[in-house]
Amino acid sequence: MIGAPPVLAVQGLGLRIGGFSIVEDVSLDVREGEFLVIIGPNGAGKTTLFNLLSGVSRPTAGQVRFKGRDITHAPPYVRARLGLGRTFQTSTIFPGLTTFENVRLAASAALGTSAMAWHQADHEPATSARARAALAEVGLADRGALHAALLSHGEKRKLDLAILLCTEPAVVLLDEPTAGMAVEDIPDMVNLIQRIHREQAKTVLMVEHRMDLVMSLADRMAVMHHGALLALDTPERIVANETVQSAYLGDPL
Repeated sequence: MIGAPPVLAVQGLGLRIGGFSIVEDVSLDVREGEFLVIIGPNGAGKTTLFNLLSGVSRPTAGQVRFKGRDITHAPPYVRARLGLGRTFQTSTIFPGLTTFENVRLAASAALGTSAMAWHQADHEPATSARARAALAEVGLADRGALHAALLSHGEKRKLDLAILLCTEPAVVLLDEPTAGMAVEDIPDMVNLIQRIHREQAKTVLMVEHRMDLVMSLADRMAVMHHGALLALDTPERIVANETVQSAYLGDPL
């Protein structure tokens, strides 16, 4: 919404380890309902930035504000309860549990019934309903009884999304959600992410290194280069940006 305060505000964010700058002086505002894609090759600092936003890593400089609240030093679980959710480059599922049980555990934690997480599903109707809805949303409704270890890689990535949706986040951080997926599975995942953004009105930040995948998704693109924010603009202007072209011409964005 024009004129509204940003849902996520980052100011001068930095991380130095052993004298080396991993992320340096990153500032950006994310509007409610926006789809922001963070691009750049491996080593650009994209995932490290996500770690700082989600609380996995603590910054050595700068500030992060979520819905006006300073969360710079808040742990991940506090950020999650406030509505900031995140997936990782590698799946974080429990392979020994069924697909449904994985999602039900997330729903149980979100609803405050985690102490009863191992009770039969029919003892927690609200939890089970939320889990089933999340599985249906990502197209895994018919895979609930299957052990997660038996899912294809693409299905495991969808399960990651279902687990995230169970927490009902306002802002979702997706760290290369198509990483490792078969080429034929990628369009379905991209369409799923687009639908979640539009139909559920989620604010989305997505890390990606392939520009061709996200041109139709992004409202704006942030270009990372050696840990710094090189450019932040619309996809069309990013493509035409001479600084971006000079830095990345020939690199697989």
